[in-house]
Amino acid sequence: MAGTILHSILHFFLPFILTIIIWKDKWVRPFLIMAFTVVVDLDHLLAEPIFDTNRCSIGNHPLHSWPAICVYITCLISPHLKIAAYGLLIHMAIDGTYCLSLF
Repeated sequence: MAGTILHSILHFFLPFILTIIIWKDKWVRPFLIMAFTVVVDLDHLLAEPIFDTNRCSIGNHPLHSWPAICVYITCLISPHLKIAAYGLLIHMAIDGTYCLSLF
């Protein structure tokens, strides 16, 4: 349970830290964009059960798949999508580290 709470907090804390470092005085908009990328977890609604602490999200949900991650990496090229791409990739990295703890 504590691991799940920490995992959820990290989805907001790491983007917050990144936006403070990179955008300093104008951090609010980039943070809100990155925080909003947590909606990528809506693909968990397609799984049965919806929430399983013993399931790795990477590769098991459509928006957490390797092809989707490649799209997120490609979005780093676009100045209009770069902030959202950072948020999505941070999200995937956090989920990936969670997957490592399952082994």
